[in-house]
Amino acid sequence: MKRQEDLREPQTVRRESSLRFSSTPRGARLARTLAVQQLAEWCGGPYDTDAARSVALVTAELASNAITHGRLPGRDFRLTLRLLAETLRIEVTDARPERLLPATAPGAVDPGADSGRGLLLVEAYAVRWGCTVSDAYTKCVWAEVRLPA
Repeated sequence: MKRQEDLREPQTVRRESSLRFSSTPRGARLARTLAVQQLAEWCGGPYDTDAARSVALVTAELASNAITHGRLPGRDFRLTLRLLAETLRIEVTDARPERLLPATAPGAVDPGADSGRGLLLVEAYAVRWGCTVSDAYTKCVWAEVRLPA
């Protein structure tokens, strides 16, 4: 699947939450935990649903990429969660707009490699994903995870 530009009509946001985290592994873990807690609060479901696991995985991958590839010393990353009609939109904004994502997730990954599977996982668990640069200082990598009916 190819990443998508976010050019469609804006959807109605039912709820929204946004927080900044340190660009560290601890910040990424906290972002993942917050995303699952927020989903449970907004949707009333338990933490062990398929949707909660998908949100945890996608949030972890986007946050991990932000601290690995989008980090600048002294700059945090921002996690924004938007509850839409059928999806939860996960946005991670970092400080490296010049480091864009590839147009597609990598095809074949060396089975012995320690990394390189993150976007494949995002692609597998998200309905759609993409990258938006709206200013000279930040980029936003986003993904939408389908919610249970």
